[in-house]
Amino acid sequence: MYQYKGFEDTIAAIITPSGTGGVGVVRLSGADTFMILQRIFTGKNSMQPSLWPTFTVHHGWIKTLKGDVIDEVLVSIMRAPKSYTCEDVAEISCHGGPAAVRAVLAVCLEQGARLAHPGEFTKRAFLHGRIDLAQAEAVLDVISAKTDAALRASERQLKGELSIELEALRAVLLQVLSGIEAVLNFPEDDTDAGQGEKLRLDIVAARLRLTGLLATAKSGRILKEGIKVVICGKPNVGKSSLLNAFLRAPRAIVTDVAGTTRDVLEELANIDGIPITLVDTAGILVPRDKVEEEAVRRSRASLESADIVLLVLDQSLSLDDVDRSLIAEIKNPHTIFVWNKADLVAAGHENSGRSSVYVSAMTRQGLDELKAMMVQIALDGQGFDGRGLVINDMRHVEALCRAEHALARAETTAADHQSFEFSAEDIKIAVNELDAITGRNVDDDVVEQIFSKFCIGK
Repeated sequence: MYQYKGFEDTIAAIITPSGTGGVGVVRLSGADTFMILQRIFTGKNSMQPSLWPTFTVHHGWIKTLKGDVIDEVLVSIMRAPKSYTCEDVAEISCHGGPAAVRAVLAVCLEQGARLAHPGEFTKRAFLHGRIDLAQAEAVLDVISAKTDAALRASERQLKGELSIELEALRAVLLQVLSGIEAVLNFPEDDTDAGQGEKLRLDIVAARLRLTGLLATAKSGRILKEGIKVVICGKPNVGKSSLLNAFLRAPRAIVTDVAGTTRDVLEELANIDGIPITLVDTAGILVPRDKVEEEAVRRSRASLESADIVLLVLDQSLSLDDVDRSLIAEIKNPHTIFVWNKADLVAAGHENSGRSSVYVSAMTRQGLDELKAMMVQIALDGQGFDGRGLVINDMRHVEALCRAEHALARAETTAADHQSFEFSAEDIKIAVNELDAITGRNVDDDVVEQIFSKFCIGK
C-alpha cells in the first residue's frame, strides 16, 4: 500500500485560477491551520479562530505580523474530519487580484504553512479514506471536462459509481474463491456435483460484467479526449463557411478570393455532448509562395491525424481534376463527402460510394444531418445518452483488460475440476487489478504519477 509522509505539515495554496477576478481563494489544510489563522487574522469580534465552530464564515482582515492590513477577507472553516482533506481546513476568500492572493498566501507560508504539492489536497483526501483512487482521478476529469456529457460522466465516477461496481465484482470473485477453496480442501465431502459448474458460471458472469464495462471505454475516451475532424477541399468551396456554421460565429475569414485561409485553424465544438476539434485547413493546391507551401504542409499533416475527414465539394459545379485528385488522395475510411452550396442549383454528380451529405453553410441546410453522421461514425453507430457509467481513463481500461483476461483463463481451466487451483490464481490476479483501480492495492509510483497531473491548488 502507498506510504505517504507529510501529514504533519500544514499546507497552503491558491485554489482559484491565475489572473484577475472578483474573488481569489487561498486554502490551508493541516493541524496548524487555526494556529496560523490566529496569527494573521483579525476579526470584528474577539473570538479566536481556534474556537470557531465548523462550517462557519468569518469576516475580517489578513495582516502581517507588524499589523499592516493585506486584504479584507472572508474565512470559511471546515473542521476535521468533515472537510475535503479530512483535516482542519480554512479557505480565505480575498479580492481576486494577483497581488492580493499572492500576499495572503505569502503570509500563510511565513507563519508555518508549506506550499502544497500538485494535487496534494486531493491526495490527502484519498489517503485519509474520504475518496478512493478512482474518485480522486475523477476530480481531475471533472475539472477538465469539455462538455456537459463529459461532466456528467465524470461526476458519476466522482460519486463512486465505478467504485461501487468494482467492489461488487470484487465481492463476487472473493465468494468464488471461497467456493474453490472448499472444493479443493474438502474433496472427501463429495459436495454437490453441480458445485464446480456453478463456480465456473459465476466466473463467466463476472467476466461478462467486466466486458460490459470495457464496452463503454470508447465512448468514455471520446467524451474525455474528443475527436479531431478535419475540413479539407480545394480553395473557395466553403470550408471556412462550414466551420463558421458549426460554431455559429464568424471565426474564420470568408471572402470570394480563393486561398483566403493560409493556415490551419482549430476550434472546439460541442456536438451532442462530444467535444470535437474542428480543423479548417488551407485549400489543398499547388503553392504559389513559401507561405502557401507551409500551409499545404500543415493541411496534409492534419489530414494524417484526423479521426474524421470532411471533404468539402461544391455541388453547384462539376467535378474538376483537382476534386478528383483530392478524392483519390484521401484514404481515411471515415471520410464524409460534404456537398456544399446546396442552396444553389446542383450540377449533378455521380454516386461516390462514400458517406455523403448535402449542406448549405450559408443557410445551415443539412447541417444537422452532417452532425448526426459525424456522431454515428465517432461512436461506431452505437447510441450514447451520456447518463450511464462509462470508463474514461486509460489506466482503468488497461487494468480491466488484464482482469478480464485473467477471468477468461480462470473460466477455461475451471471446466476441468482438477485445475481449480489454477483458476484460483487467475481470480486473485483479477481481484488485484480491481484493487489497483480503487487504490486498495497500488504501487507508489502510480499514485505519484496520478497526482502529478493535478494543479497545485487541487
